[in-house]
Amino acid sequence: MSPVEIHVVPGLPEIRPGDDLAAMIGDCLEKAGLGLRDGDVLTSAHKVVSKAEGQIVRLADVEPSAEALAYAERLAKDARKVEVVLRESVRVVKAFRHPGQNEGTMICEHRLGLISANAAVDESNTGEDGTVILLPRDPDASAERIQQALEQRFGVSIGVMLTDTFGRPWRLGQVNIAIGLAGVPSVKSEKGKTDAYGRRLMVTEPAFADEIAAASGLVVRKAGNTPVTLFRGLEWEKTQSRAAEMLRPAGEDMFR
Repeated sequence: MSPVEIHVVPGLPEIRPGDDLAAMIGDCLEKAGLGLRDGDVLTSAHKVVSKAEGQIVRLADVEPSAEALAYAERLAKDARKVEVVLRESVRVVKAFRHPGQNEGTMICEHRLGLISANAAVDESNTGEDGTVILLPRDPDASAERIQQALEQRFGVSIGVMLTDTFGRPWRLGQVNIAIGLAGVPSVKSEKGKTDAYGRRLMVTEPAFADEIAAASGLVVRKAGNTPVTLFRGLEWEKTQSRAAEMLRPAGEDMFR
């Protein structure tokens, strides 16, 4: 088994709506002497993609609904941000404010099916005060556009993933997860294979895409302007998987 390399792709400038992100990533890869090889996987924090696609909302332009005002009062949150969260959500799973907490929390099911705090609406690294950034409208399609452009430019076969940082309900801290896939398997099924002692594996399915996303967090720094990472040496086969495949079906939700 070959070693796995993780490289930060340096030099990406501030991204603005309308920028050709794939071309900019390609330029950075060349300047860093990294290029691309068959089997490489690129991960990108979704925010640079969201910025390029104009998924930024000015809070001054938001008129809170009655529902947003009610949540805002209960949770001590900005009603305009709550309104954006509600627009991005199909339902509020839970809303709470613990004693001593300055601001409450909204756990929401995003229109893409992801369940996270504030429907992934974020105020950090937006590039402008008084704005919030949303997830891309179609993260898989966004990843695929970057993949196709870079494959054509470098003459290689690669995978591309978009990531976001999510908390875990029963563990402290956050990790990156995959929210958009192009070519990269969502999971790798080990069912039917055997363990080191010859026992047949019945349910083992490593979350391949999420494992890569989490590993990218080891080198990406929010204050370092290094949202793109290159993985080299991974063992994988190209597929047509989509990020939605990693969502657990509602019928298997043990906590509803």
